[in-house]
Amino acid sequence: MKVAISIPEEILNEVEGLAKEFGCSRSRVFAIAVEELLERRRTRGLLQALNEAYEDDTPEETELKQRSKGYHARKVRKEPC
Repeated sequence: MKVAISIPEEILNEVEGLAKEFGCSRSRVFAIAVEELLERRRTRGLLQALNEAYEDDTPEETELKQRSKGYHARKVRKEPC
């Protein structure tokens, strides 16, 4: 489907560069950008729903989360216990 939109020249120039770099059309670059924006929006909504579902932690759950965060942070940084 064709759609006419107005885009600032600076953005259009960057999109043309991306299209050339990726070997695809400008339309495809815009489609990818919109797909990513929509996915971020869905992800943000899911994260918000999860946060709301788990916002009423017991003190025990809060302590367990804090210990888990520390444990995983050390593993990622490969620090000793």
